[in-house]
Amino acid sequence: MTATPPQPYSPSVPRAQGQRRRRPAREVQQPDRRSVRQPARPAAGEPAPQAVRQSPPGSRHVLRDTLILVVALPLVAALTLPAAFAGGGTRRWFGGRSESQRAEAQAAKDAAAAAFYELDTAQRDLRISIETIAAVDDTPAARRALTDFEALGRRIDEVSHQYIQAVDAHDLDRDDLEASVAARARTELTGAKDQLDNVKRELDRFADGLGPLLGKAETQLARLAPAVERARQGLLAASNALDAVRASGLKADDLAARLAALAPELTKLNQGAGQHGVPQTLERAERVAREAEAVRVEAERLPERAAEIDHRLVSLRTRAQALTTRAGQVEPVLSELRRRFAAACWQDLQNVPDGAGENVRQAELKLKEAQAARDDQRWPDATALLSTVRALLNSTDESVSAAGDRLRRLNAVQKDPQQEIDRTRFAIRDAQRLAMAGRNTPDPRHARPLDDSVARLERAIGTLEGRHPDYWHFLTEMEAVRQTVARVVAQIREERGGSAH
Repeated sequence: MTATPPQPYSPSVPRAQGQRRRRPAREVQQPDRRSVRQPARPAAGEPAPQAVRQSPPGSRHVLRDTLILVVALPLVAALTLPAAFAGGGTRRWFGGRSESQRAEAQAAKDAAAAAFYELDTAQRDLRISIETIAAVDDTPAARRALTDFEALGRRIDEVSHQYIQAVDAHDLDRDDLEASVAARARTELTGAKDQLDNVKRELDRFADGLGPLLGKAETQLARLAPAVERARQGLLAASNALDAVRASGLKADDLAARLAALAPELTKLNQGAGQHGVPQTLERAERVAREAEAVRVEAERLPERAAEIDHRLVSLRTRAQALTTRAGQVEPVLSELRRRFAAACWQDLQNVPDGAGENVRQAELKLKEAQAARDDQRWPDATALLSTVRALLNSTDESVSAAGDRLRRLNAVQKDPQQEIDRTRFAIRDAQRLAMAGRNTPDPRHARPLDDSVARLERAIGTLEGRHPDYWHFLTEMEAVRQTVARVVAQIREERGGSAH
């Protein structure tokens, strides 16, 4: 039987000290069992000799090889495992102080990365706010905020560059990272994090100061979309109202022209605030909405307006005919005035008949022009002409009525002038009592005009003497005196009312 030869020693496995180098086992020729001499049996009464237990030579070699493997395998594993874990980009498990510095540097790197991310996020959010303010507000405060944000942006770029340099300068994953290098990396990364945190605090303070500007900008932006939508809806409503009026057979060329003038404004609204600016777009939307609403209202009122113009045409035509009749009655009134009163009482009424006739003729001519404008559905022209007709007829009515009113008043004062005198004296005495209320002497500013009014009254009474008194002058003087007294009374009450407060 041939023994298994032992395995050669691995160069990485040291030999135990004092171990004797063994020679390789040789093949041992097993003797033939039959040729082995049996030991002699003991004689009777002698003890049997102890059998010596002998192992075959081959079994001793197997035991030796097994012991070698048991001792060598743990030693090989202890030496090869660290080398296996150190290879392939992994770190050593047991590095002492160097690994501790690496861990601290890695923690500083992670903290700096988190600070960098927070600063970048805050800057992005704040840029949105700044763009909102820039799109809406053009005041000096808004421009100053933009300048300050640009300065902060340069500061952020600076500290970000320092952080990136610190990260790129140190490879914390190196297998041979020294403790001093790791400590320097930790210091630089911690400094970069502190700089990032400082700038983040500056950015937060700047964002807090933007509150009023941002609130104003957001308010305008919130108004923008509804304002533009109202303008569009207003234009649509005006267009629909105009179509309904045209369908009824009425013309609305002026309204159509006004609506067409708003088309370019609608185009600008559709282009948006990004091209024309938020404030300008807001102002344009509000103006378009107002003008479109005005067109819609006028279009809806157009049938009613046409009916009103027809009614006024008929009414003013009837009134002109009536004034023509009344103007013919002025001449008899003037004749009576000339016969019974002095010339000063009626001289200013001499031209009333001619003036009334001329005004009526002008009114009738304007009525024909208004009718033509109505037929052509030129509504503004028809309205303006009817207003002119009304003014002419009002003037004629006043002048025609003045002749009859003059005769009535002259008849009354001629019959009893004392009534006008008593009325004026009562007004003067009432004002005098008011001026003396709470005073021992009246205020000269009040007393003087009242004294002048008394003198003026006496002079007017004196004009009634004679054969042909000027009753009209007497009436106008009484009226003038009462107006003067009324002004003094109003002045006294105003002054006392102001002092009471």
